[in-house]
Amino acid sequence: MIGLAVIILAAGQGTRMQSVHPKVLHPVAGVPMLRYALDVAQRLQPDVIVPVIGHGREQVRSFLETQQHLSLTIVEQPVQRGTGDAIMIAKSAIGEKTQAILILNGDVPLLTDQTIERLLSLQDHEQPSVTMLTARVSDPTGYGRVVRSGDNRVERIVEEVDASPAEQKISEINTGTYVFTPSFLFSALDEIQPENAQNEYYLTDTVKIAAAKGNGVVSLLLDDPAEAYGINSRMDLANVEGVMRRRIRERVMTSGVTLVDPQSTYIDYAVEIGQDTVVYPHTALEGTTMVGENCVIRSGVRITDSVLGCAVTILDSSVISGSLIQDEVVVGPFAHLRPGSILEQRSKVGNFVEMKKTVLGQGSKANHLSYLGDSRIGRDVNIGAGTITCNYDGTQKHETIIEDDTFIGSNSALVAPVKIGAGALIAAGSTITKDVPPEDCGIARSKQVNKPARSLKRNQKTK
Repeated sequence: MIGLAVIILAAGQGTRMQSVHPKVLHPVAGVPMLRYALDVAQRLQPDVIVPVIGHGREQVRSFLETQQHLSLTIVEQPVQRGTGDAIMIAKSAIGEKTQAILILNGDVPLLTDQTIERLLSLQDHEQPSVTMLTARVSDPTGYGRVVRSGDNRVERIVEEVDASPAEQKISEINTGTYVFTPSFLFSALDEIQPENAQNEYYLTDTVKIAAAKGNGVVSLLLDDPAEAYGINSRMDLANVEGVMRRRIRERVMTSGVTLVDPQSTYIDYAVEIGQDTVVYPHTALEGTTMVGENCVIRSGVRITDSVLGCAVTILDSSVISGSLIQDEVVVGPFAHLRPGSILEQRSKVGNFVEMKKTVLGQGSKANHLSYLGDSRIGRDVNIGAGTITCNYDGTQKHETIIEDDTFIGSNSALVAPVKIGAGALIAAGSTITKDVPPEDCGIARSKQVNKPARSLKRNQKTK
């Protein structure tokens, strides 16, 4: 939006969270709550986005620097002296051609694009000094109250700690979201004084100035008060988490995904799921996971930061992290794919198989009780039950290479670095420490010796 600047307030300490971490970095549906305000701002395509950071600034800055898809101008509020002071610090980042300034809060993650667009449209149509977003709630505890005059115009905002008993009964609250004309905002901030219970410079005092000068205050009442929920405590965090996860579930079901038991299905904010995929109860899809179309994810599965192709089946109680799974693959039950695992088309990983930093080629199978680490496995390979790639020598990790069309017998140990050639066969129970040429049979086990079963005779009962 041409001529728009967005300031995001993210400097507060959040003492009620009882945490060593900055409040705005606590996760909601898998991402820091600050991410929601950033994404809303970015979708508006403003001239500049200005996060104001303060408490825990190093941690918050580190997070902001990971958001490389965003163009941000970060400013710091060294001492938290109120929201008005934070906006004055951000003034240096606002361009001369700015026509409107949108103020968002980093701890209010439920605001929707539609609400912000309505707020900006109202500002553009009415051209007041300030357009503010309000909500009516059954319990206004913790919020500033909107005080109106006899003709129902907004007169001022009073913070709860400064409110009289009568004002505390007001159910209309200030959400902390505004649109200002720049000239009014910065001139009004020059006038405000920290004459309040917290000895801070309140941004809310600018509303009283606008009303008194006749510059105009316009308000937009939220249809859904839940959008105004701010996070100040762990209880608030849990409530907002519940609302956000419900929204996510509704979004994916609307797009054509079946959630067999939505209430027990946890889907993070950044997860994408393709049409006609079915997700069974007690599953968690986390981080930046992407799931293709026509997949089946059975109960008890946890998938984090992974990509699944189409027609993939993940069977019960499997754990997958940082992995790439191509089309028509079957995983599980009780499989564990650790970061760096790549399963190519139509491959299979079965019961109690663990993989780490391993490529399993097209059509290959590891059906039972195996550990495959730091390995490259070709096409149409059969990994027998109990196979281990011994990748660690106590100092370094080493790679195992298994070429196409090989057969690895059960209970084999492949001591890396080692290469099994194409078409080779490894006899069951072998410990392979040297390369096996293509088409050869590798056998590395002691010769079986049978001896009389004297112990059995000793145990026989005499008649």
